[in-house]
Amino acid sequence: MSKYKLVMLRHGEGAWNIENRFCSWVDQKLSGDGLLEAELCGKHLKSLGFEFDVVFTSILSRSIQTAWLILRELGQEWVPVQSSWRLNERHYGALIGLNRAELALNHGEEQVKLWRRSYDVAPPPIDESHPYYHEIHTDRRYACCDIQKDNLPKSESLKQVLDRLLPYWNDVIAPEIRKGKIILISAHGNSTRALIKHLEVFYVFPRRDL
Repeated sequence: MSKYKLVMLRHGEGAWNIENRFCSWVDQKLSGDGLLEAELCGKHLKSLGFEFDVVFTSILSRSIQTAWLILRELGQEWVPVQSSWRLNERHYGALIGLNRAELALNHGEEQVKLWRRSYDVAPPPIDESHPYYHEIHTDRRYACCDIQKDNLPKSESLKQVLDRLLPYWNDVIAPEIRKGKIILISAHGNSTRALIKHLEVFYVFPRRDL
């Protein structure tokens, strides 16, 4: 079996991570600690001798900021960066902006655990009455996606995250890896989790090279 180098990481801490709120597709910048985390990650990768050929991010600022800071620490700011909504964090629908602890008090720990940790159960969808609906769904970055804005998700399970991520993996990222390029993916907790799940299954039951 051929060997490849792929580094996947979650972005640094954002303000809503501190407040224990569902951030999802709300475009939060990194906190002070998040900036430091990204810089320390870059230093660590530098100590390991990584030289990246291509970097992939979501189109959310915290993912892009993390990649930039890592490349700066590596002295590799010139490395091409490609961004896609398909690497975005999971869309948490109506839960966006809510505090996880308060949600558990209102709906029960089991229900919140089901929304967060099950594979194929999506939270209730976001609608136009939601305070963050227009901030997310009128953002012009989503006019540049490879599908119509009206077809973008309003809520997602982890399975749906994987379903929208896989075309980008198969058509864009994996071909670069097959060429022998060293890849960095700066993404989010759930998009990374979904991709790792796919890769673990793939390598346990290999069907073809990548």
